Amino acid sequence: MCGGRGTRLDRGEKPLFEVSGDPMVDRVLAALERSRADRVHAVTSPHVPETAAHLGGRVDRIEAAGEGYVTDLAEALGAVDEPVLTVVADLPLLSAEVVDRTLAAHVGGSLTVCVPTALKEALGVSADSTRKRDGRRLSPTGLNVVGDDERVRVSHDARLAVNVNRPADADVAEVLADGP
Repeated sequence: MCGGRGTRLDRGEKPLFEVSGDPMVDRVLAALERSRADRVHAVTSPHVPETAAHLGGRVDRIEAAGEGYVTDLAEALGAVDEPVLTVVADLPLLSAEVVDRTLAAHVGGSLTVCVPTALKEALGVSADSTRKRDGRRLSPTGLNVVGDDERVRVSHDARLAVNVNRPADADVAEVLADGP
């Protein structure tokens, strides 16, 4: 999913924002290409013409209307067969290993990957949405398998806790991308 405006980041088209010298969308695509995922589609919108041009013919592209994440996701899901692994372009620390773990954990239905909100807070990154589960506050990561009947998988992997939505998130992603 790489069609959002990126207004909170305020640095141009969000998918093209660079972390450690590479556009976030390229970092996510590289993780997907090294993973067990068998097909990759980039969902763009009229809000990201430079991203669409950057992707060129490297990946199948689905052009959504750009009316918001949920609407664009629904539009994209209408173009492919479920189950579908979805990932947002603002998850620049994603790795093939994490994608493969998610695919292995999927046993049917939907799988929403969350991290403890406390992990996001400890890292100093934003937590724009949270949910309560078993007495814990969890934050969705933007990595999911879409199908019927949701199941939640909790990960403590810091790479999944860093969605780059704001400049402070970008600073943390840069430090973690370069390693300790």
